[in-house]
Amino acid sequence: MKSLFVFIITFLSINFSAQALSETQKLESLCKVWGFLKYYHPNVANGDFDWDQQLFQKINSLDKIHDKDQLNRLYSDWIQSLGKVSECKKCSKTDKEKTYFLRNFDLNWMNDPLLFTEQVSQQLHFIESNRNLGSSHYFGKGGKKVYFRNENSYGATFTSKQVSLLELFRYWNLVEYFFPYKYQTDQNWNDVLKEMIPKFLAVTDDESYHLTLAELVTKVDDSHAFLYSPLINSSQYGRRKVPIEYMYAEGKLVVTTIINNRFNEETPLKTGDIIYDVNGRTIPQMVNSLGKYVPASNSWGKINKVKNLLLFSNQDSISIKIERNGENLSMMAKTYLLKDILWEKPAVQEKWKFLDAAQKTGYVNMGIIEKSDLDDMYEDLKSTESIIFDLRNYPKMTIFPLSRMILPDQSIYYQFNFPETDYPGKFYSSKNSIGKKNPEYYKGNVIVLADENTQSQAETTTMMFKQHPRAKVIGSNTSGANGDIIRFKIADLDTCFTGLGAYYPDGRETQRIGIVPDILIKPTVKGIKEGKDEVLERALQYIKEGN
Repeated sequence: MKSLFVFIITFLSINFSAQALSETQKLESLCKVWGFLKYYHPNVANGDFDWDQQLFQKINSLDKIHDKDQLNRLYSDWIQSLGKVSECKKCSKTDKEKTYFLRNFDLNWMNDPLLFTEQVSQQLHFIESNRNLGSSHYFGKGGKKVYFRNENSYGATFTSKQVSLLELFRYWNLVEYFFPYKYQTDQNWNDVLKEMIPKFLAVTDDESYHLTLAELVTKVDDSHAFLYSPLINSSQYGRRKVPIEYMYAEGKLVVTTIINNRFNEETPLKTGDIIYDVNGRTIPQMVNSLGKYVPASNSWGKINKVKNLLLFSNQDSISIKIERNGENLSMMAKTYLLKDILWEKPAVQEKWKFLDAAQKTGYVNMGIIEKSDLDDMYEDLKSTESIIFDLRNYPKMTIFPLSRMILPDQSIYYQFNFPETDYPGKFYSSKNSIGKKNPEYYKGNVIVLADENTQSQAETTTMMFKQHPRAKVIGSNTSGANGDIIRFKIADLDTCFTGLGAYYPDGRETQRIGIVPDILIKPTVKGIKEGKDEVLERALQYIKEGN
């Protein structure tokens, strides 16, 4: 039996060695080897080589390579040219105090017999076992967080196949080794590489370059992620807008405000109009179309990001179909440059207030209240029977002082996963506590209003409130993008993704799922038309019913 197994392996090895390789296969392997050596090989990680130029040279060399043997001679010679790798005794030791999270970690591609010979696999595994430890030329640490550095910029214009592939390989490996939620993407990250290589090879101009980069960034399925491209903004979405404000509900847009323009021209739209079609496409169709280039953690996050783009255009007017007073109407709505729209200053909002004459229910706008306000707010509201904390916004770093006021005791409210920089691709877990022993904690109902706008720090703050014994989250699933972000550039364009993993204390996920409310309620078309805040109304109903 053993001899038969050896025969099969030998037979397969001979066939694999002689097998012709496609351009995508060659480039896929090069991306992985180049990225691995960048972060693992001690001499490369020290910055001893111009690593971008090394990639350009190898891309050019691939034109003369046709099979596995030729490819592996290239890799073997390349690895040897990088200098000796000394034995690393510390590399085999693990920190017994750390709990490791390994769902992102996968170096099994080194063992792929279709692409790598046993010799090259052994060379790569030797580097893994004797990898770079400590500081790296390409990333640093600020506390437990990582930041990227010493990456060359080649500008935001398309110049060559080599440069566009470099940006693909650079981004793919940053996600491969430093994105904590890589294992959660809809598409396997290896499959993303296979799909995107031909698309980057097909790039011919600046616009296709930016759109392909945006499509790549969207593949991380992370609402924190974005690619800031003025070119995409102007060409894909448009620089002109119908001068109205609206809300999204039930797959439609409900007009809430008509905004004036400097020409004093009237729009055919009216407050309360329900827009269901723009330029011959339904609102869900438009969301799906634009969503290809807009990263989000889930469908509701995608809608939340894309909805603000739906009435932009480069045309002077757009065709709109609406419902008004039970009738379906078609009209042309004029668009204006943003500088010609007379944006109204937002109304001044109260940071906190009472919602009833008896002062039994307090309300706190978490998007505007600041740390310096908290003592006064709590002095006013601590005698109430219920406090509603509105987190359908982004709070101002008030989580820790609020926890010491509101919670009865110190408690673990979140588990974070941090990148293990001594072993890129691995993460380690740490449980985080909040609050303090507090006999004077708030004894009433703690009600949190949440929806798709509740993202990142707002989600963490919601989890803090959940530690209160009488907490209730009312609304809809939060964004599902939690953990501090890493900002960097790709093709000289600003971008980012989530840099720390964030989980419930028992390890359950919030990324992509969001925090699930205790009472589910979403705005409806009818409610928006009537000017209601249905989420707040449901919270007041919960209080009235005596919980």
